[in-house]
Amino acid sequence: MTSTLRRVVVTGASSGIGAATVRRLRADGWDVVATARRADRLEALAAQTGAEAFVADVTSDDDVAALVEHVRATGGLDAVVNNAGGAFGLDPVESGDLAQWRAMYELNVLGTLRVTQGLLPLLRERGAGDVLVVTSTAAHGAYPGGAGYTGAKSAEHLLVETLRWEIVGQPVRVIEIAPGAVATEEFSLVRFDGDAERAAAVYEGYQPLVADDVADTIAWSLSRPAHVNVDLLVVRPRAQANNTTVARTGV
Repeated sequence: MTSTLRRVVVTGASSGIGAATVRRLRADGWDVVATARRADRLEALAAQTGAEAFVADVTSDDDVAALVEHVRATGGLDAVVNNAGGAFGLDPVESGDLAQWRAMYELNVLGTLRVTQGLLPLLRERGAGDVLVVTSTAAHGAYPGGAGYTGAKSAEHLLVETLRWEIVGQPVRVIEIAPGAVATEEFSLVRFDGDAERAAAVYEGYQPLVADDVADTIAWSLSRPAHVNVDLLVVRPRAQANNTTVARTGV
């Protein structure tokens, strides 16, 4: 099966930024393979948007290998949006949960590595392609309680930067989008183990970004002329000056 549309894989597509990116890229005319762990959410998104759903866990070698083989067998690839990621806990270094730290590195760093290693050859086969990684402003600055997440996202950032240096001269762009505070249905809820009150408090008193804002930056970056590389795009709410300074003034 082949397609005349540009084809993209979006990971972490079952909710939040990933789902918003699938919707936006489909609206822009992309052929989208939406992948995540939750089949029911993927199927609903596919029915809504016309995207193709492929269930896979980026922390699984076998799942990622199956995704790569599927993409190869069904038309190849022009871009990958490595969006799957997440934060678990907000504990000090002294009392940080090793299992949570391990899970963050496995998902944010090694998940991105698996997917990128698997799909990069398919991008080269196209003659031009994009590796886009959604990191976080956490990749670019520390904050109390955040060392597990900032460490994982910093490693992901350096993976992106190093890859760009290693493949310079090849027709593959390497792009990093680093969002600040984004109010999605699950990010803070997952971080705080389902504590809805604590999760809501993160966004009180100001207008955070929403998933569509980040999807917009992703779509814009992928739509640049082929010779233009967006190395790093940091996008924050107006009220957020840095990881620890937020003006909670109602705007």
